[in-house]
Amino acid sequence: MNMFYPQEKKAGKSSKPLSQRYLTTLLVGFLFVLVVSCKHRSSAETDPKKPEDQSSQTRAVLPKPEPPLAKIPVSKKITVGQFFQFLDKIVMQYDTLSAYHLTENLLLRANPWIIDTLATTDYYYQMPLGNFVYNQKKMQVLKPGDTLLIPGPETAARLQEKMAKTWLDLNIPAFELRIMEEDRVLHTVRVRVGKEDEKYLEAAGHKVDLRTKTGVGEIIRVNRMPIFIDPVTGERFKNTKRDDRRKTLMPQIPWLEPSINGHRYGQMIHPTTNPRSLGKPISNGCIGTSEADAWRVYFYAPVGTKVQVRYDLEEINEQGDTIRYNDIYHVGEKENSIKVKAAASFSPEKAVSVCICDSLF
Repeated sequence: MNMFYPQEKKAGKSSKPLSQRYLTTLLVGFLFVLVVSCKHRSSAETDPKKPEDQSSQTRAVLPKPEPPLAKIPVSKKITVGQFFQFLDKIVMQYDTLSAYHLTENLLLRANPWIIDTLATTDYYYQMPLGNFVYNQKKMQVLKPGDTLLIPGPETAARLQEKMAKTWLDLNIPAFELRIMEEDRVLHTVRVRVGKEDEKYLEAAGHKVDLRTKTGVGEIIRVNRMPIFIDPVTGERFKNTKRDDRRKTLMPQIPWLEPSINGHRYGQMIHPTTNPRSLGKPISNGCIGTSEADAWRVYFYAPVGTKVQVRYDLEEINEQGDTIRYNDIYHVGEKENSIKVKAAASFSPEKAVSVCICDSLF
């Protein structure tokens, strides 16, 4: 008699039906293909060498910034009083090593942060910080750890091109000096100008028309260490009384001398220690700025910079509005410019080569 007994499972064989094992195999294969595809796509997105990465290809062809010709580390504290001697030493050393003519203004253009630092030596910038500056020459402008860059030839060429396009534009009744690059305004500087008066000045040796003269010219001299002379008495003085009535030593900030229409009228561009006088016709012909702005004008206006001095009673601002100014020299309806009146009352043979600014610096 045959009896039915269940068969024993053989070792290593699956007890699952064939159809189930087939489905499992398909699922594992699908997952494997999916993982490989994701890895390939991730690699293509992150690997800059892959041709499909267009942004990486663009970055690869961009020119690298030109490295500086040299980096000059500052090893000790440099004060305002030491600054120009320090600057001259660097210019003298690296002018012979560079393929271009290195000047102090080109060096400063390559290191604009220095001018920002010099501007903060302004007495009226320091006072709100609780710092009374009696002797500005002792203030630190460079410290150990600072680095000056000597520009490479391509960078120097670009900076020289910008310098060649920079000029100064002064509108007398607006009390505004604009630092221009072609037709673009880089900085606007509040100024004071000459008064409508005549006065005998010892420094000039004759009676002088104190109005600021108009015309076109250029910067012909930069005095980095000016001597202060009272134009009325001809005496030298070293102190100044500030707007807060406190006395300090005169600051050391460069003065600029322009020639106008080929003549030296003695109307310097220089700082005033009394910024309350800005926006007024109060000087003996000079163009006064704040101490901070005087540093910026020096930065942008080396010898040879073009200068325009005009007397326009109306201007159109950037918004298209017409701005009208007070006729501080009383040109009146007969003349729309002071050029004719100034030329008629001033003879070139009486031009002076010294500053004829007043004692209120």
